Amino acid sequence: MNNSLRRLDLNLLVTLDALLAEHNVTRAAERLHLAQPTVSVQLARLRDVFGDPLLLPGPRGMRPTRRAEELREPLRRALEALGQAVAPSRPFDPAQATHTWRVMASDYAESTIVLAVLPGLRAAAPGTRLAVHGMAPSLLARQAERDLDLAFHIAEEAPPGLRSKLLFTERYVLAGRAGHPGLKRRPTLAQFCKLEHAIVSPDGGGFQGVTDTVLAEHGMTRRVALSVPHFLFLASALASTDLVAMVPARLVRGNPALRVVEPPVALPGFDMLMLWHERVHRDPAHQWLRDHIARSV
Repeated sequence: MNNSLRRLDLNLLVTLDALLAEHNVTRAAERLHLAQPTVSVQLARLRDVFGDPLLLPGPRGMRPTRRAEELREPLRRALEALGQAVAPSRPFDPAQATHTWRVMASDYAESTIVLAVLPGLRAAAPGTRLAVHGMAPSLLARQAERDLDLAFHIAEEAPPGLRSKLLFTERYVLAGRAGHPGLKRRPTLAQFCKLEHAIVSPDGGGFQGVTDTVLAEHGMTRRVALSVPHFLFLASALASTDLVAMVPARLVRGNPALRVVEPPVALPGFDMLMLWHERVHRDPAHQWLRDHIARSV
Protein backbone atom coordinates (compact mmCIF):
# COMPACT_ATOMS: atom_id res chain seq x y z
CA MET A 1 0.00 0.00 0.00
CA ASN A 2 1.49 3.39 -1.01
CA ASN A 3 1.67 6.44 1.24
CA SER A 4 -1.23 8.19 -0.52
CA LEU A 5 -3.61 5.35 0.32
CA ARG A 6 -2.49 5.35 3.93
CA ARG A 7 -3.41 9.03 4.19
CA LEU A 8 -6.84 8.57 2.64
CA ASP A 9 -10.06 7.50 4.24
CA LEU A 10 -13.30 6.48 2.57
CA ASN A 11 -15.06 9.74 3.49
CA LEU A 12 -12.52 11.75 1.50
CA LEU A 13 -13.09 9.65 -1.60
CA VAL A 14 -16.86 9.98 -1.28
CA THR A 15 -16.45 13.76 -0.96
CA LEU A 16 -14.20 13.89 -4.02
CA ASP A 17 -16.77 11.94 -6.03
CA ALA A 18 -19.47 14.44 -5.04
CA LEU A 19 -17.26 17.42 -5.85
CA LEU A 20 -16.43 16.02 -9.28
CA ALA A 21 -20.14 15.52 -9.93
CA GLU A 22 -21.32 18.94 -8.68
CA HIS A 23 -18.33 21.23 -9.37
CA ASN A 24 -19.53 23.24 -6.38
CA VAL A 25 -18.69 22.93 -2.69
CA THR A 26 -22.14 24.04 -1.50
CA ARG A 27 -24.03 21.60 -3.70
CA ALA A 28 -21.59 18.79 -2.85
CA ALA A 29 -22.19 19.51 0.86
CA GLU A 30 -25.96 19.32 0.34
CA ARG A 31 -25.57 16.05 -1.57
CA LEU A 32 -23.50 14.58 1.25
CA HIS A 33 -25.68 16.07 4.02
CA LEU A 34 -22.63 17.83 5.41
CA ALA A 35 -21.87 21.42 6.37
CA GLN A 36 -20.07 23.45 3.71
CA PRO A 37 -17.03 24.14 5.95
CA THR A 38 -16.62 20.39 6.47
CA VAL A 39 -16.49 19.77 2.72
CA SER A 40 -14.04 22.66 2.31
CA VAL A 41 -11.74 21.10 4.92
CA GLN A 42 -11.96 17.72 3.19
CA LEU A 43 -11.15 19.32 -0.19
CA ALA A 44 -8.05 20.85 1.37
CA ARG A 45 -6.98 17.42 2.63
CA LEU A 46 -7.63 15.88 -0.80
CA ARG A 47 -5.46 18.54 -2.45
CA ASP A 48 -2.68 17.73 0.01
CA VAL A 49 -2.95 13.97 -0.56
CA PHE A 50 -2.97 14.20 -4.37
CA GLY A 51 -0.57 17.14 -4.62
CA ASP A 52 -2.99 18.83 -7.01
CA PRO A 53 -5.64 21.58 -6.71
CA LEU A 54 -8.21 19.14 -8.16
CA LEU A 55 -10.88 21.87 -8.49
CA LEU A 56 -10.17 25.50 -9.49
CA PRO A 57 -12.52 28.51 -9.38
CA GLY A 58 -14.23 29.21 -12.70
CA PRO A 59 -16.92 31.52 -14.10
CA ARG A 60 -19.61 28.85 -13.62
CA GLY A 61 -18.54 27.01 -10.50
CA MET A 62 -15.36 25.04 -9.99
CA ARG A 63 -13.44 23.51 -12.86
CA PRO A 64 -11.69 20.12 -12.43
CA THR A 65 -7.98 19.92 -13.20
CA ARG A 66 -6.60 17.30 -15.59
CA ARG A 67 -5.63 15.14 -12.58
CA ALA A 68 -9.19 15.35 -11.28
CA GLU A 69 -10.57 14.33 -14.68
CA GLU A 70 -8.22 11.32 -14.65
CA LEU A 71 -9.58 10.34 -11.23
CA ARG A 72 -13.28 10.73 -12.08
CA GLU A 73 -14.09 7.40 -13.78
CA PRO A 74 -11.73 5.11 -11.78
CA LEU A 75 -13.05 6.67 -8.56
CA ARG A 76 -16.68 6.13 -9.61
CA ARG A 77 -16.03 2.48 -10.45
CA ALA A 78 -14.09 1.91 -7.21
CA LEU A 79 -16.85 3.39 -5.04
CA GLU A 80 -19.50 1.42 -6.92
CA ALA A 81 -17.58 -1.82 -6.42
CA LEU A 82 -17.05 -1.04 -2.76
CA GLY A 83 -20.75 -0.31 -2.34
CA GLN A 84 -21.63 -3.68 -3.84
CA ALA A 85 -19.08 -5.43 -1.62
CA VAL A 86 -20.50 -4.04 1.61
CA ALA A 87 -24.18 -4.16 0.61
CA PRO A 88 -26.38 -6.67 2.46
CA SER A 89 -26.47 -10.09 0.85
CA ARG A 90 -29.25 -10.51 -1.68
CA PRO A 91 -31.94 -13.08 -0.91
CA PHE A 92 -31.00 -16.45 -2.38
CA ASP A 93 -33.11 -17.53 -5.35
CA PRO A 94 -32.66 -21.29 -5.86
CA ALA A 95 -34.39 -21.20 -9.23
CA GLN A 96 -31.66 -18.91 -10.59
CA ALA A 97 -28.72 -20.43 -8.69
CA THR A 98 -25.72 -22.01 -10.44
CA HIS A 99 -23.81 -23.16 -7.35
CA THR A 100 -21.74 -26.33 -7.17
CA TRP A 101 -22.38 -27.92 -3.77
CA ARG A 102 -19.72 -30.21 -2.31
CA VAL A 103 -20.71 -32.70 0.39
CA MET A 104 -18.93 -35.56 2.15
CA ALA A 105 -20.91 -38.71 2.91
CA SER A 106 -20.52 -42.42 3.57
CA ASP A 107 -22.49 -44.85 1.42
CA TYR A 108 -25.00 -45.03 4.28
CA ALA A 109 -25.46 -41.24 4.24
CA GLU A 110 -25.68 -41.27 0.44
CA SER A 111 -28.57 -43.72 0.62
CA THR A 112 -30.45 -42.21 3.56
CA ILE A 113 -29.77 -38.48 3.13
CA VAL A 114 -28.46 -37.57 -0.33
CA LEU A 115 -31.00 -39.72 -2.18
CA ALA A 116 -33.82 -38.27 -0.07
CA VAL A 117 -32.66 -34.72 -0.78
CA LEU A 118 -31.86 -35.06 -4.49
CA PRO A 119 -35.35 -34.94 -6.12
CA GLY A 120 -36.36 -31.78 -4.29
CA LEU A 121 -32.97 -30.18 -4.89
CA ARG A 122 -33.19 -30.83 -8.64
CA ALA A 123 -36.72 -29.42 -8.76
CA ALA A 124 -36.05 -26.29 -6.68
CA ALA A 125 -32.52 -25.48 -7.92
CA PRO A 126 -32.12 -27.07 -11.36
CA GLY A 127 -29.08 -24.98 -12.27
CA THR A 128 -27.00 -26.21 -9.33
CA ARG A 129 -24.62 -29.17 -9.26
CA LEU A 130 -23.87 -31.62 -6.45
CA ALA A 131 -20.49 -33.29 -5.91
CA VAL A 132 -20.51 -36.11 -3.35
CA HIS A 133 -17.12 -36.99 -1.84
CA GLY A 134 -16.48 -40.25 0.00
CA MET A 135 -16.36 -40.03 3.77
CA ALA A 136 -12.82 -39.44 5.05
CA PRO A 137 -13.08 -38.57 8.77
CA SER A 138 -9.42 -37.58 9.08
CA LEU A 139 -9.83 -34.98 6.30
CA LEU A 140 -13.28 -33.71 7.19
CA ALA A 141 -12.33 -30.66 9.27
CA ARG A 142 -9.61 -29.56 6.85
CA GLN A 143 -11.84 -29.94 3.80
CA ALA A 144 -14.69 -28.07 5.53
CA GLU A 145 -12.33 -25.16 6.15
CA ARG A 146 -11.36 -25.08 2.47
CA ASP A 147 -14.16 -25.90 0.03
CA LEU A 148 -16.49 -28.53 1.50
CA ASP A 149 -20.03 -27.26 2.00
CA LEU A 150 -21.45 -30.04 4.18
CA ALA A 151 -20.65 -33.40 5.69
CA PHE A 152 -23.01 -36.05 7.07
CA HIS A 153 -21.45 -38.00 9.92
CA ILE A 154 -22.27 -39.71 13.21
CA ALA A 155 -22.18 -37.47 16.26
CA GLU A 156 -19.63 -39.49 18.21
CA GLU A 157 -17.04 -39.05 15.44
CA ALA A 158 -17.81 -35.44 14.49
CA PRO A 159 -14.69 -33.23 14.66
CA PRO A 160 -14.85 -30.36 17.15
CA GLY A 161 -15.17 -26.79 15.93
CA LEU A 162 -17.76 -27.38 13.22
CA ARG A 163 -21.35 -26.21 13.23
CA SER A 164 -23.88 -29.05 13.35
CA LYS A 165 -27.56 -29.96 13.16
CA LEU A 166 -29.11 -33.25 14.21
CA LEU A 167 -30.88 -34.78 11.21
CA PHE A 168 -32.19 -37.95 12.86
CA THR A 169 -31.45 -40.67 15.40
CA GLU A 170 -30.94 -44.09 13.82
CA ARG A 171 -31.62 -47.53 15.33
CA TYR A 172 -30.62 -51.06 14.33
CA VAL A 173 -32.85 -53.84 13.00
CA LEU A 174 -32.23 -57.43 11.91
CA ALA A 175 -32.47 -58.01 8.15
CA GLY A 176 -32.22 -60.95 5.78
CA ARG A 177 -33.67 -61.97 2.44
CA ALA A 178 -37.40 -62.00 1.90
CA GLY A 179 -38.65 -65.47 2.79
CA HIS A 180 -35.70 -66.22 5.07
CA PRO A 181 -36.79 -69.23 7.20
CA GLY A 182 -35.10 -67.84 10.29
CA LEU A 183 -36.89 -64.48 10.12
CA LYS A 184 -40.53 -65.53 9.88
CA ARG A 185 -40.88 -64.00 13.32
CA ARG A 186 -38.58 -62.28 15.77
CA PRO A 187 -35.90 -64.85 16.70
CA THR A 188 -34.92 -65.63 20.25
CA LEU A 189 -31.41 -64.76 21.34
CA ALA A 190 -30.35 -68.40 20.95
CA GLN A 191 -31.85 -68.59 17.46
CA PHE A 192 -30.20 -65.28 16.57
CA CYS A 193 -26.78 -66.68 17.49
CA LYS A 194 -27.29 -69.78 15.33
CA LEU A 195 -27.88 -67.70 12.18
CA GLU A 196 -24.96 -66.84 9.89
CA HIS A 197 -24.21 -63.14 9.98
CA ALA A 198 -22.66 -60.47 7.80
CA ILE A 199 -21.04 -57.33 9.13
CA VAL A 200 -19.91 -53.96 7.79
CA SER A 201 -16.31 -53.22 8.66
CA PRO A 202 -15.42 -49.73 7.33
CA ASP A 203 -11.71 -50.32 7.95
CA GLY A 204 -11.93 -53.64 6.12
CA GLY A 205 -11.74 -57.25 7.21
CA GLY A 206 -13.18 -57.03 10.72
CA PHE A 207 -15.38 -59.85 11.98
CA GLN A 208 -16.51 -58.32 15.28
CA GLY A 209 -18.62 -55.32 16.12
CA VAL A 210 -20.90 -53.80 18.74
CA THR A 211 -23.30 -56.74 18.44
CA ASP A 212 -20.55 -59.14 19.52
CA THR A 213 -19.70 -56.95 22.50
CA VAL A 214 -23.34 -57.00 23.65
CA LEU A 215 -23.60 -60.78 23.07
CA ALA A 216 -20.45 -61.33 25.13
CA GLU A 217 -22.15 -59.62 28.06
CA HIS A 218 -24.75 -62.42 27.87
CA GLY A 219 -22.06 -65.07 27.55
CA MET A 220 -23.00 -65.75 23.92
CA THR A 221 -21.34 -65.57 20.50
CA ARG A 222 -22.44 -65.63 16.87
CA ARG A 223 -20.77 -66.66 13.60
CA VAL A 224 -19.89 -63.85 11.23
CA ALA A 225 -19.38 -65.37 7.79
CA LEU A 226 -19.01 -62.18 5.72
CA SER A 227 -17.26 -58.87 6.32
CA VAL A 228 -17.74 -56.06 3.80
CA PRO A 229 -16.67 -52.40 3.72
CA HIS A 230 -19.94 -50.88 2.47
CA PHE A 231 -23.61 -51.03 3.43
CA LEU A 232 -24.84 -51.06 -0.17
CA PHE A 233 -23.00 -54.28 -0.96
CA LEU A 234 -24.27 -55.74 2.29
CA ALA A 235 -27.90 -55.20 1.24
CA SER A 236 -27.28 -57.04 -2.03
CA ALA A 237 -25.50 -59.88 -0.22
CA LEU A 238 -28.41 -60.30 2.19
CA ALA A 239 -30.94 -60.41 -0.63
CA SER A 240 -29.10 -63.22 -2.44
CA THR A 241 -28.02 -65.47 0.47
CA ASP A 242 -29.26 -66.78 3.82
CA LEU A 243 -26.98 -64.38 5.69
CA VAL A 244 -28.52 -61.91 8.13
CA ALA A 245 -27.17 -58.65 9.50
CA MET A 246 -27.81 -55.97 12.07
CA VAL A 247 -28.32 -52.87 9.94
CA PRO A 248 -29.52 -49.28 10.36
CA ALA A 249 -33.29 -49.23 9.92
CA ARG A 250 -33.38 -46.43 7.35
CA LEU A 251 -31.04 -48.35 5.07
CA VAL A 252 -33.47 -51.23 4.54
CA ARG A 253 -36.76 -49.41 4.95
CA GLY A 254 -39.13 -50.26 2.11
CA ASN A 255 -36.77 -52.76 0.45
CA PRO A 256 -39.01 -55.54 -0.94
CA ALA A 257 -36.06 -57.91 -1.33
CA LEU A 258 -35.44 -57.98 2.42
CA ARG A 259 -37.27 -59.18 5.50
CA VAL A 260 -36.80 -56.90 8.51
CA VAL A 261 -37.58 -57.83 12.13
CA GLU A 262 -36.80 -56.46 15.55
CA PRO A 263 -33.61 -58.05 16.91
CA PRO A 264 -33.54 -59.98 20.19
CA VAL A 265 -30.60 -57.91 21.33
CA ALA A 266 -30.68 -54.13 21.84
CA LEU A 267 -27.87 -52.15 20.28
CA PRO A 268 -27.20 -48.47 20.89
CA GLY A 269 -28.23 -46.37 17.91
CA PHE A 270 -26.48 -43.25 16.65
CA ASP A 271 -27.22 -39.60 15.92
CA MET A 272 -26.69 -38.46 12.33
CA LEU A 273 -25.42 -34.90 12.02
CA MET A 274 -25.13 -32.37 9.25
CA LEU A 275 -21.80 -30.54 9.68
CA TRP A 276 -20.48 -27.29 8.19
CA HIS A 277 -17.78 -24.68 8.77
CA GLU A 278 -18.29 -21.24 10.27
CA ARG A 279 -17.12 -19.61 7.01
CA VAL A 280 -20.42 -20.52 5.29
CA HIS A 281 -22.74 -20.34 8.30
CA ARG A 282 -24.36 -17.01 7.37
CA ASP A 283 -24.29 -17.41 3.60
CA PRO A 284 -27.92 -17.20 2.31
CA ALA A 285 -27.38 -19.92 -0.30
CA HIS A 286 -25.88 -22.24 2.28
CA GLN A 287 -28.66 -21.52 4.74
CA TRP A 288 -31.20 -22.47 2.07
CA LEU A 289 -29.37 -25.73 1.33
CA ARG A 290 -29.23 -26.70 5.01
CA ASP A 291 -32.93 -25.93 5.49
CA HIS A 292 -33.82 -27.93 2.39
CA ILE A 293 -31.88 -30.95 3.63
CA ALA A 294 -33.34 -30.78 7.13
CA ARG A 295 -36.87 -30.73 5.68
CA SER A 296 -36.17 -33.61 3.26
CA VAL A 297 -34.83 -36.35 5.52
